[in-house]
Amino acid sequence: MPTDIAYRLQEGLAMAAIAQSDRECRNALLALLPDEDYEKLAPHLQRVPTPFNTVLFERDKPIDYVYFPCSGAHSVLAVMQDGAMVEVGTVGNEGLSTVEILIGGEVATERVVCQVPGESLRMPAARFREAIAGDTALRRVALRYLQAYLSQVSQSVACNRLHSIEERFARWLLMSHDRSPGYDVQLTQEYLAIMLGVHRPSVSLVARTFQQAGIIKYSRGTITVLDRPALEDACCECYFVVRKQFERTLGISSS
Repeated sequence: MPTDIAYRLQEGLAMAAIAQSDRECRNALLALLPDEDYEKLAPHLQRVPTPFNTVLFERDKPIDYVYFPCSGAHSVLAVMQDGAMVEVGTVGNEGLSTVEILIGGEVATERVVCQVPGESLRMPAARFREAIAGDTALRRVALRYLQAYLSQVSQSVACNRLHSIEERFARWLLMSHDRSPGYDVQLTQEYLAIMLGVHRPSVSLVARTFQQAGIIKYSRGTITVLDRPALEDACCECYFVVRKQFERTLGISSS
């Protein structure tokens, strides 16, 4: 498996790095569009910051915008009646939030929050629906993304049921690292516990084990990846299965 730290969302995703203009701040999904089609969308795209823990969508609330992340990551959370939460999907600058609009949804099915801070291009939902009406380039690209995203969700279900917390911790950290500039990942233990569906003390124990092994450095909500190859060795196959699916479907990498 590739182990170069610079591998993270390379090629297509490199085009989605934070830039100085909305035209340059194209996420990899938008970058797959022909220039002519992108230019038609550009007037309706607004570049906005997405700070950590910003709620973009709430379950059963109207979908007002579609977000195309330029950087950072959006976490799709299933929320129980007692307030317990677990992550069921992740969207980075390979995709869009939220996918239910692609199949006619007008309200969000889950809560979506910013897991890794960054920036996005957002489009009014009404404009997006117009842009995917008929056999358009955006519709074709977005449906290819939907296929890869559904693969990620189904793999996450299996991962949460079958794999150890150590393997899942490594997977989530790799996914967050892919979507973070540099070597540092801003993730608190409380947030990691939500992502993994475990109690916070379990996350503390695993993080300490990885730190003692020299794989990461953890301090005050910041995780620094010191040994990416070792982190990849520690995770389960789910990270690579999903990454391969995105490569095959969209020609880009995501997990």
